[in-house]
Amino acid sequence: MADGLIANAKTLEAELAWFARVLQRRLDAYFADPPASPGLPDAACPPPDLASAASPYADLLRRHDLAPAQRLVLALALAPHLRPQLLDVLWTRNEATQRGFSEFGGIQAPQSGCFLPTGETAAFLLAGDDLAGRLLAAQLLADEASLARHDLLAPTSPVAGETLLAGSLRASRRLLDLVCRGVDGPARPEPGFPAQRVGTGLDWSDLVLPPATLAQLEEIRDWLQHGRTLLHDWGLGHRLRPGYTSLFHGPSGTGKTLSACLLGKLCRREVYRIDLSLVVSKYIGETEKNLAWVFDQAEQRGWILFFDEADALFGQRTRVESAHDRYANQEVSFLLQRIEDFDGVVILSSNLKGNIDDAFIRRFQSVVAFAMPRAGERLRLWREALPPRAALEPGLDLPRLAERHELSGGTIMNVVRYAALCALVRGDGTLRSDDVEEGVRRELLKEGRAF
Repeated sequence: MADGLIANAKTLEAELAWFARVLQRRLDAYFADPPASPGLPDAACPPPDLASAASPYADLLRRHDLAPAQRLVLALALAPHLRPQLLDVLWTRNEATQRGFSEFGGIQAPQSGCFLPTGETAAFLLAGDDLAGRLLAAQLLADEASLARHDLLAPTSPVAGETLLAGSLRASRRLLDLVCRGVDGPARPEPGFPAQRVGTGLDWSDLVLPPATLAQLEEIRDWLQHGRTLLHDWGLGHRLRPGYTSLFHGPSGTGKTLSACLLGKLCRREVYRIDLSLVVSKYIGETEKNLAWVFDQAEQRGWILFFDEADALFGQRTRVESAHDRYANQEVSFLLQRIEDFDGVVILSSNLKGNIDDAFIRRFQSVVAFAMPRAGERLRLWREALPPRAALEPGLDLPRLAERHELSGGTIMNVVRYAALCALVRGDGTLRSDDVEEGVRRELLKEGRAF
């Protein structure tokens, strides 16, 4: 990691020195008499040659084949983090208006007070006052452009009522991690992002499910592996929608979340669980904005989206008796439309299928039932849940436990956790029958069932 940081520093020294020259050239041309708007970067200010540079940052630029203008925008986004003094010149006061130059863009950082660039700053740097150049710069910063699509720039959309290029120009978390850690690891969402990455240390072979359920999961796996070939190479893209939506339903602890995580692990896709408490807002339009943020990021990064407790959004639609009901139904309609347009896999999870509106279910590609495990499956769950280093008391009868108590896999893990902790507290390392029975009793009481 240290070697990567040292190599990055050398590459970025050259990039930032080039950026400073381009910025000064733009300012000199802009304040010349008469003003000029040369296209930058140009032959008079070529970018550093990184063909032989051995650094994570240079590798990133080569891998994405970034043009000089794109490299310049990245340098601008990184400047506040690496050399904030380079942008101080943009605080220059306009004597005619007694405030900053509107064309320089920028906002003031609330803590450090340094100049934070906006899309307007990038447009000025690349095009000055040339209108055609400014429009091209706006395309370069768009959410669908390569810098955002490759997760190098964070979203730059302006707030409502602001100008087209007023959004802040921010380096993505992935880019900052690569610069500051020297490692191009998995992308991390922005702070406040209403979804969380989920994963598992288990493997596909650890799933304990009925054959029919496994077959349906394998269908989703097949779509993840071959869906693009089916749509594009086999020419079905004009007949089928681009993504795949599945409803997982069944009691808690039966493996819905685990199955979603294992599908992602098997197909090398990150799985993000949507936090509905952060998505749904009481303010009109905010829910749609949050959902759009999630789906835009998922499309760019190839995530599987997992909506836990989907009843909150896909429950029975209410009769429109107030403005609130009308907007609530609009939010659901917006979500359904985004799901249907989403080029990826969406998994919805619910404890009860009956809680989901039938009109929505008809539009899903599959509905996967996760039933309570049968006795043979419960015995396998008990055996695989036991810690390998623990000794078993001779009286611990696992087949009897599996036959007698109808428990889900998650509940069995809770029982094993309780019994294992008891063994560690005693210091003998032995799972006792009494502790397991007590653990089962506690779990049944939690569920309101008799022991």
